[in-house]
Amino acid sequence: MVGEAPRWPRSMAALLGFLGVAAGAFGAHGLRNLVTPEQMSTWETAADYQLLHAIALLAVSAWQQSIHSSRLQFWLLLASGLMVTGVLLFSGSLYLLVLTSISAFGPVTPVGGVALLASWLILFGCAMAKGTNVATPPS
Repeated sequence: MVGEAPRWPRSMAALLGFLGVAAGAFGAHGLRNLVTPEQMSTWETAADYQLLHAIALLAVSAWQQSIHSSRLQFWLLLASGLMVTGVLLFSGSLYLLVLTSISAFGPVTPVGGVALLASWLILFGCAMAKGTNVATPPS
């Protein structure tokens, strides 16, 4: 895994960012008069978390590009996967809850939140691990 980092994290970051902006615009211009203020707040929370994690995923992707340790690459990829999964479950369930009013989507939200928290804990571990400074690979 040492060498070129996988492209999917940065591709997902861009896609999540694009869709987050679209969701925010749709909420502000298409939903505002169709849902309750509480539902609008829920929608905005989903879009905010999606955009925040799209930016974080882009940063993790850049970090992956600069790492030459296959062990650290593994953990950064795991954190990226958990972050994408977390956004899909957390924000996705909130979007569906607002659009459908089906309460069964509610219990999915905390599962996504746990995935997001796990990704941040892994990133903390990566940042604290010995030998994670960015350096030129040995020749």
